[in-house]
Amino acid sequence: MASPSRRRRAPKDELLPLSDVLEEIGITRATWYRWRNRGIGPEAQRTPSGRICVRRSVLDAFKDELEAA
Repeated sequence: MASPSRRRRAPKDELLPLSDVLEEIGITRATWYRWRNRGIGPEAQRTPSGRICVRRSVLDAFKDELEAA
């Protein structure tokens, strides 16, 4: 059992898999790659296993830009 004096860690800036990102933005995978080729969309990164992921903070900032436009 954790002692009461321990502090909770702030939540990590989690990496979201591409499928979750596409669902949240509401676009298809084809649109994602078209946007990526044009330099549009949130910055993505590959994990060592080869998966494409986007950080939660980057996705939230991108969605805020979409709403402002």
